[in-house]
Amino acid sequence: MTVSSATTGTSSTTSSSSSSSSGIDWSALIDAAVNAKLTQATSISTSITANQAKVSAYQALQTDLKTLASGLTSLSSSIINSLATNAFAARAATISSTGDVSASAALSMTVGSGAATGDHTLQISRLATAQKVIGSSQSSQTTALGYSGTFSIGLSGGSTSAVTITSTMTLQDVADAINAQSSTTNVGASVVQVSSGSYELVLTGTKDGADISYTSTSGDDILNKLGVTDSSGAFSNVLQVAQSALFTLDGISMTRNTNDISDVLGGITFDLLQATPSGTTINISIGPDTSQISSALQTFVTNYNAYRDAVIAQQATNSDGTASSSAVLFGDGTMRDITNRLEATLTGTVGGLTMSDLGLSFNEKNELVLDSGTLSAILTSNLSGVTKFLSAQTTTSSGQLTVVNTGTSPQSFTLDLAVDSSGTLTGASVGGDSSLFTVSGTSIIGNAGTAYAGMAFTYSGSTSQSITVTSTSGIAAQIYQIANTYSKSTGSLQTLITDLQSRDGTMQQKVDDIDSAAAAFKAQLQSQYAKYQAAIQSANNTLNYLKALLNAGSNN
Repeated sequence: MTVSSATTGTSSTTSSSSSSSSGIDWSALIDAAVNAKLTQATSISTSITANQAKVSAYQALQTDLKTLASGLTSLSSSIINSLATNAFAARAATISSTGDVSASAALSMTVGSGAATGDHTLQISRLATAQKVIGSSQSSQTTALGYSGTFSIGLSGGSTSAVTITSTMTLQDVADAINAQSSTTNVGASVVQVSSGSYELVLTGTKDGADISYTSTSGDDILNKLGVTDSSGAFSNVLQVAQSALFTLDGISMTRNTNDISDVLGGITFDLLQATPSGTTINISIGPDTSQISSALQTFVTNYNAYRDAVIAQQATNSDGTASSSAVLFGDGTMRDITNRLEATLTGTVGGLTMSDLGLSFNEKNELVLDSGTLSAILTSNLSGVTKFLSAQTTTSSGQLTVVNTGTSPQSFTLDLAVDSSGTLTGASVGGDSSLFTVSGTSIIGNAGTAYAGMAFTYSGSTSQSITVTSTSGIAAQIYQIANTYSKSTGSLQTLITDLQSRDGTMQQKVDDIDSAAAAFKAQLQSQYAKYQAAIQSANNTLNYLKALLNAGSNN
């Protein structure tokens, strides 16, 4: 029997590189066998890593497209009303003056979205003011007055509150007690130091055009004691009378009990600052705020180029023409389809205009650029053409059906309206389907989940009729639709992402199964080889014993 005569060892673990008794590297044998089992798992893990890189790239495209769509929302619709938030509904006001008056010193104003455009003239005869009264001199504001009583205070025609004063209260305490009720009474109080040792109570209405009302109801007549009122109950010293504002807008004389006037022209607030001298006029011009359109277009250019740069990065090649390792979506059909659709839309014609008419073009690096001068000129000369070129447009065949909102995907269709014998609108349908719109009073609203979602109308008619609704989409509306369709949670990019993640999940389970099987196989080999090692160890021990016997016999 031939057996290794290496030095005897007792270890049977495979954690060492070889067995000292057998000379056999059990660990290497086990690792080789296990690694052979793990080869498939390594290959699958490589596929998972590649898929994860694709998922990240698709998600980056999703983000870029969402940003592109978001930036186009203000250009995709051109509905003009007070609720509109699109760039075409934005308004700006310019003011100038005729005569010796500063327009900005006499008037400030705010203009809301959808306000009617046009020119107006304004003369301010008088500002609205609040009443202000003052009492007589008191020697201290911190010494107890010694007066006790209750009074009612407020503004004429408004709410009043009872104020109670005790004998230990000071002049400042009286002012504080009045101010504690000012949210109800709209009357404020303060103590002014007229001179050393001379303090006076001042009452001021916090609303213009209304007198302060005061009644002593019990005990001392507090305000009379402080010299604010005389023996008849009238105010002793009126510093400022309450009066309403007087002004003339477009030749119409008007009055208001405030200098902040928001109920004369819809969506417009005037803040009257000072009266205008006789013979002078404030000239007001309200028009579209085209700077909002310019800003939105510049945002579009930035966002489009960001998407374009991401696509170019996925088309990178090595010097030999092969795809770069970072270009994980090289040749991807979905990415190519999105890009082709965007480029085709950009180079289209709407209403006789192209993107070059707005100053949009591609430079030598194939980046989208905007010429602000060209854009400014066409916004001045052909705003309606720009609006049609960019936004969705919806019109109806009847003046009784008014478009309130076009939605994000405006449709063309015939809307059948049902009105009962009392003239009440009872239903709206398309092609006999009444589930597409909800009727609420005179409003007709496209239902979520339908092609008409976001579309809204109001109907002023009193009879049933069928009305044709016609919609067209400009390039901003079209690009919005493309970007939104591909980037939304139910879009094709998300479908690709979900599919890759699902496949990765399946493959990872295979890797886990292979790893588990390999671990079990390793344990089996370790047990099996430990037995081999033990047998070899036993044989070596027997051999050594026999040798010892033989050596002992020969010595005798």
